[in-house]
Amino acid sequence: MPFKIIKIKLPWKAGSLLDKGSFVPVNRQLSTVNALPSTYVPGRNTIFISFALSYAEAEKASRIFIGANAVDFSGYPDCRPAYLNAWNKVLKALGTGVSTEAPLVKLTKAQIVKLGHKLKAPLKLTWSCYKGGAEPCGVCDSCRFRAKGFAQAGVKDR
Repeated sequence: MPFKIIKIKLPWKAGSLLDKGSFVPVNRQLSTVNALPSTYVPGRNTIFISFALSYAEAEKASRIFIGANAVDFSGYPDCRPAYLNAWNKVLKALGTGVSTEAPLVKLTKAQIVKLGHKLKAPLKLTWSCYKGGAEPCGVCDSCRFRAKGFAQAGVKDR
């Protein structure tokens, strides 16, 4: 199946990362990131999986892939294995023949970087920055988790 980008614009913003006035934590100690952060977007993965399910059914696809990983468990409830397992139960109950897979869910950022490097993925074209600019900010939690993962993997980033 060919790669396709589908743009989704949520009509609400208040109280989440989508709100231009929201607080994006910077330069904090990464080991203290445990509570639901201000960068959490309510229902984000539920929305993504729902749209992906609709598209998968229309295209007669059997699997939906999501890039949730181990580092994200602590702050984002919709990146946890229990959440993803619950989605598979819903999909099974619907009888769609579609399942959700999260191949990175138990990997650390360093393991993901090593895997991407091994597979020759164009990692220099990727980033995950909470500020959403044309270039990563380098100081938000997401940028810093990425930098830490690259450093631990011994792979040069960008």
